[in-house]
Amino acid sequence: MSQEQLRPVRVGLLGIGTVGGGTFTVLQRNQEEIRRRAGRGIEIAMVADLNTELAKKVVGDAAQIVSDARQVIANPDIDVVVELIGGYGIAKALVLEAIAAGKHVVTANKALLAVHGTEIFAAAREKNVMVAFEAAVAGGIPIIKALREGLTANQIQWVAGIINGTTNFILSEMRDKGLDFDVVLKEAQRLGYAEADPTFDIEGVDAAHKATLLSAIAFGIPVQFDKAHVEGITKLSATDIKYAEQLGYRIKLLGIARRRANGVELRTHPTLVPNKRLIANVEGAMNAVLVQGDAVGTTMYYGKGAGSEPTASAVVADLVDIARLLDAAPAARVPYLAFQPDSMSALPILPLDQVVTSFYLRLRVADKAGVLAKLTGILADKGISIDAVIQREADEVSGEGNQTDLIILTHETTEGGMNQAIAAMQALPTVLAPIVKLRKEELA
Repeated sequence: MSQEQLRPVRVGLLGIGTVGGGTFTVLQRNQEEIRRRAGRGIEIAMVADLNTELAKKVVGDAAQIVSDARQVIANPDIDVVVELIGGYGIAKALVLEAIAAGKHVVTANKALLAVHGTEIFAAAREKNVMVAFEAAVAGGIPIIKALREGLTANQIQWVAGIINGTTNFILSEMRDKGLDFDVVLKEAQRLGYAEADPTFDIEGVDAAHKATLLSAIAFGIPVQFDKAHVEGITKLSATDIKYAEQLGYRIKLLGIARRRANGVELRTHPTLVPNKRLIANVEGAMNAVLVQGDAVGTTMYYGKGAGSEPTASAVVADLVDIARLLDAAPAARVPYLAFQPDSMSALPILPLDQVVTSFYLRLRVADKAGVLAKLTGILADKGISIDAVIQREADEVSGEGNQTDLIILTHETTEGGMNQAIAAMQALPTVLAPIVKLRKEELA
């Protein structure tokens, strides 16, 4: 059948906010280019949004506008439902209803898939429909496609990403201006980089949702957000950002998934990265993901992780994939999580105590003889090797001149072993404040 004879793919859009509006705009503007690539047209036939006035302003008369998303799902002429509502609640119900109705689904909802992905993919498999979610991780960066298809020859060893633009903007500002977190957060909210309620971003939850999806695709394991370690940037001090910089490191909120012999590390937290690494120099609200494969080595994917048209770029790419495979047998499609469903791995997510990494420690100590020897002795007793020790001059830290900051960088050890060492050091009377612990990754 020629391209002219293939009917267009009809799309129902649930939500016409920032990404929905961008999706409509990109499809309209590039429709001829998209048709040439997909082999058939792709048209938004219905839009559901509670704000029908807004929807009318965006799409005009180009699509039927309704306030009830279930009208879109019930329409037998709709081939693909694009869910852009977000969250776990109504979005989950609508996605499952769309699948049950035999509709293919495109979603940008990383929270939904990270928590309920196993159930959603199983339902889709049962109905032989596609679920595509490139826009759920890192906006316009095609990291899902790279992992699922481009790197499929590789055993993926680790993935590490700056996958939340809000926190990267805040950290960049803290480093550039020497300001503390609270001050920069207010500025980020004023400029529109941070939401009025930024909890999901600054506490690391958003990045952890995305890291969970990347771990599943990289290693062929089920999505297991409940087992991820999630830590944000709210407790990060400008002092530690300054000291890290002096030591040749920058602090980034990283989502990390690493394969070990006994399981998978899945963690999101502030991380010291050598400033000579490309990813350490990703600034502002930009995103970047590093992937280490056994055959290809290290590859990096960089770009805008949010915004109307960057995210729409990924949504439309998913629609093109679906258009190309609409009439293909289910077995010919790329599996949702890259691996065939009956070949998923049982590798467990490792508890945090078993995670292996290196550390940055900052200790406020009494400025007297013998303190350093006691501290290094405790680390040696726990089998922790020291990479570097730096002492700040007393007058840099305290006008009284009787205390100082010690910065200790370690080689790799387990989180559990480090915590035991920190507890022993904290008990010393010469350690005058809570010890600051940050993880350090060479990403070599």
